[in-house]
Amino acid sequence: MDSQQSSRASDSPGDTMNDVYNAWYEMLEGEGAGLAARVAELEVRCARQAEELLCLRSTLADALRRLNALEGRAPAPTPAHRNGSYTGSTGTPTREVRLRQPYRETAKRTSSFGSSASSLPQRRGPQHQSTGSLQSDSPASSSSLSPAPSPSPRATPAPHLAPHPTHTYRSRNNSTSSNQSASATNALTKRWNSTGDFNAQGLLPSSSTHTCQYNEEEGSMRMYLRGRPVVLYGPSDQDGLDPAKVAPPPQSKLKLEWVYGYRGKDCRSNLYLLPTGEIVYFVAAVVVLMNVEEQCQRHYTGHTDDVKCLAIHPNKLIVASGQCAGHDRVDARPHVRVWNSVSLATLAVLGGGQLQRGVAGLAFSRADGGLLAALDEAPDHTIAVWDWQRPDKHCLAETKCSVDTVVAVEFHPLDRNQIVTCGKNHIAFWTLDQTNMLYKRMGVFEGRDKPKYVTCLAFNPNGDVLSGDSNGNIIVWGRGTNTIAKLVRGVHEGPVFSLCCLKDGGVVSGGGKDGRLVMFDSEMNATGMENVIEGHYGGVRVVAEGRGSQLYVGTTRNCILHGDLQLGFSPAVLGHVEELWGLAAHPSLPQFVTAGWDRLLQLWDGLSHSTVWSKDIEERAQCCAWSRDGGAVAVGCLSGRWLVFDPHSRELLASHHDGCEPIQTIQYSPNNELVALGSRDNFIYVYQVQDSGARYSRLGKCLGHSSYITHLDWSEDSQYIRSNSGDYELLFWNATTCRQITNPTSMRDVSWSSSTCPITFHTLGVWPENADGTDINSCTRSNDGRLVATGDDFGKVKLFAYPVTQPKSLSHAYGGHSSHVTCVRFLSDDSRLLSAGGLDTAVLQWILD
Repeated sequence: MDSQQSSRASDSPGDTMNDVYNAWYEMLEGEGAGLAARVAELEVRCARQAEELLCLRSTLADALRRLNALEGRAPAPTPAHRNGSYTGSTGTPTREVRLRQPYRETAKRTSSFGSSASSLPQRRGPQHQSTGSLQSDSPASSSSLSPAPSPSPRATPAPHLAPHPTHTYRSRNNSTSSNQSASATNALTKRWNSTGDFNAQGLLPSSSTHTCQYNEEEGSMRMYLRGRPVVLYGPSDQDGLDPAKVAPPPQSKLKLEWVYGYRGKDCRSNLYLLPTGEIVYFVAAVVVLMNVEEQCQRHYTGHTDDVKCLAIHPNKLIVASGQCAGHDRVDARPHVRVWNSVSLATLAVLGGGQLQRGVAGLAFSRADGGLLAALDEAPDHTIAVWDWQRPDKHCLAETKCSVDTVVAVEFHPLDRNQIVTCGKNHIAFWTLDQTNMLYKRMGVFEGRDKPKYVTCLAFNPNGDVLSGDSNGNIIVWGRGTNTIAKLVRGVHEGPVFSLCCLKDGGVVSGGGKDGRLVMFDSEMNATGMENVIEGHYGGVRVVAEGRGSQLYVGTTRNCILHGDLQLGFSPAVLGHVEELWGLAAHPSLPQFVTAGWDRLLQLWDGLSHSTVWSKDIEERAQCCAWSRDGGAVAVGCLSGRWLVFDPHSRELLASHHDGCEPIQTIQYSPNNELVALGSRDNFIYVYQVQDSGARYSRLGKCLGHSSYITHLDWSEDSQYIRSNSGDYELLFWNATTCRQITNPTSMRDVSWSSSTCPITFHTLGVWPENADGTDINSCTRSNDGRLVATGDDFGKVKLFAYPVTQPKSLSHAYGGHSSHVTCVRFLSDDSRLLSAGGLDTAVLQWILD
C-alpha cells in the first residue's frame, strides 16, 4: 500500500507537467488558427480597400478634369504627342476644355422599337457642343456630354448571313481597306497622312501643282483625272480664275461629337469597365470611352488605322491599344499606344518599327503594370515584351510564338513573369527569366479532347488558368503546370468566346454561337444561373463585369448590351456589321438613316445619339434617301431592287426592280414629284411620285453614260438632273423627257438644290493632285451653301469653303475612319456632319464649331 502511494506520488509531477504542456500547445494552436483567419480576413479587407481607393482616385481625377473644364481653366500642359513617344509618367490635355451644359430636357421614351409620328418632332432641342476635336491642336481626344435615353433594340431579327458572293463588284471605287492582308496593303501607293497632313494651322492643301487650265474666253476649267481631260463650265458671271492662286480654308471646323458602332465581329477582349463608370471599346480608328448611364462619350483618336485590341493597366487608369497596318507606310505603321484614360494624353508609342502586320493582343503585367506584352499578326506570330515606361521604350524580349494563329495573351496575376498565350491547336505557358529570355511549355491535351482553337483565357483566384475552346469546353489548368486539372465539357454549343472572372470568384462564360451566358462558382461548378441574348444581336464576343451584378456584353454583330443574368440585357450600343454605304439626313429633323450590306435599315436621332428603330429589309443596301417632306425613305439595293419605307410605321410602301446591277444613288426632286435612281448598269431611272410617296410610276431612263452612275443632283426647279459616272463624266438631263442636254454651256447658270456630284465647276478644288477619279467617294454641300464636305478613299473627312472653284484649295482634314469614307451628309440645320465608313462600319457625328 505504501509502495503504491509512493509510486502514484512520484508519477503525479510528470503527469501535471504533461497536462500543462498539452494545454499550452492547444492554446497556441488555437491562437495560431485564429490569427491565420484574422490575417486572411485582413488581406481580403485590404484588397477591398485598395479597390475602393483606386476607384476614388480615378473618380477624383475625373472630377478634377470636369471642374477644370467647368471653370474654363486648362489643366497643366504636358508634352503629349499623337505620333511620337511621350517620356513623362502622367499626362493631361494641352488644350482648354470647355464643357457645355448638358441637355436637360427629358426625352419621351417610346415603346421598345421606336417612336410614333407625333413624337418625332419632339426630339428637337438645344444643340450639344463637344469638347474635343481631331484637329492637330488636340491631344488625340474629344468628348461629348448629352444625356439621352438608351437605344432601342433591333425591330426584327436579322437572318443568318451567307458568305459574300464572289462577284467582282465590291464598292463604287474598288478601294482596298486596311482590314485586308498585308500584301494588299503594301501594294497601295496612295498616301495617307492621318496626322502628318496638318501644318501649323491644321490645314491641308488639296494639291500642290494641280494640272488645271482656265480658259477665260469660255469661262471653263479643264482638269485632268487619271490623265483624262474634264471640261467644266462656270457660271456666266464668273470672274477670271488664276489656277495658281490658293483658296483659304473655311472658318468653321469640325469636332468629333459621337461615334456610332462597335467592333465585335472579329476582335476579342475589347470591352472593359473603368472605375469612372465608363466602358472603353473601339471601332474604326477611335477608342471610345462611354458612360452608359450619363449617355456621354469621350474619344481617344491617336490611331491612324483600325484598332484591333485593348489592355487595361492594373491601376485601371492607363490603357494600351494596338492597331493594324494602314494605307501609309510611314505614318500608319502597326504600333501600340499607351495613354491615360482620364486626360487622354499619350504616354508611349511602341513597336512602330518592329511590328509587321498588326497587333492581335495586348496584356499588362499584373504586378505593377511595368511590362506590356504584344502579339504580332505577322506570318511568324511573334510575341514581344516591352518595358514601356523606360524613355527608350526598350523591348525586353521578342520571339516567335507559334506557327499557327495566336488570338490571346495574358500575364499571370500571381506568378510574376509568367505569360499565357493561346490560339489555333495550342495553349502555351511562357516564362520570362532574369536574362529576359522567353521559355515556352505547350499545354498537354488529352488526344480526343484537343480543340481546333483555344479561344479565350482567364484566371481564377487560386491562380489556375481557365481556357475556353472551339469545342464548347472549359479547361482548368493547374497553377504552375501545363496539364489539365479539370475539364468541363459541352458548356456551349459552338465555341466559348469569353470567360469573365468576377470579384466574388464566380466565372461567366459566353457562347459565340448559342448566345448563352452561363454562371459558374469558383470551383467551376454550374450554379444554374444563365441567360440567352436575343439572336439578332449575334453571339457573345466578350463579357465584362460592371457594377454590382451588372454585366456588359459585346456581341458578334457589333452591339454592346448591359444588364444581368436574372433580368436580361438591353442594348447600349448598336451598329452595322458589314460594309456601310447608305446614309441620308432627314430634311427637317435632326435624324438620319443608314443602310448597309448587313440588310439593316436604321433610323438614328442625332441629338439623343440613340437608335429610333432598326429594321431588317432582307436586301443588301447600297444607298438611301429621304423624300423632301420626310414621309418616305427610299433604299437602293445591290440586286437592282429599290424599296420605299414609311419612317414612322416602318412599313414597306413600294418595291421596284430596275436592272440587275446595284442602285448606286437615289435622289428625290425638290418638289417631291420625281425621284431619280443612278444604277451601276450606266442608266438613270426616273420615276413619278404619287400618293405622297406610296406609289411610283416610271417615266423613263436616261441613256448616255459610258460607265456606272456614281452621283446625281437635281436642279432647284426640279427640271434638270446632273450626274457623274465612273469614267469621270459630267452629263446633264431633262428630267421629264429623260433626254441628255448635249450643250453643257446652256446649263452653266442653273441653280442646283444639292451638290453631291464631286465633278462640277463649283467642287473641282476638292480633287487632289494626280487623282484617279475614285479618290473622292462622297461630296455634300451644307444647306446654307457655305461649306462642302468630302469623304475619300484614305479615311479622311475634309471641310472646304463653298464654292471650291480654285484648284488649290485649303481644307480642314480629319481622321477617325479606318476605311474608305463612303458617304458624308449635313443635318438639316447644318449643326452637324455625318460620315459613314465602308468596311469599318462606323458612323461618326461631327459638330461644326
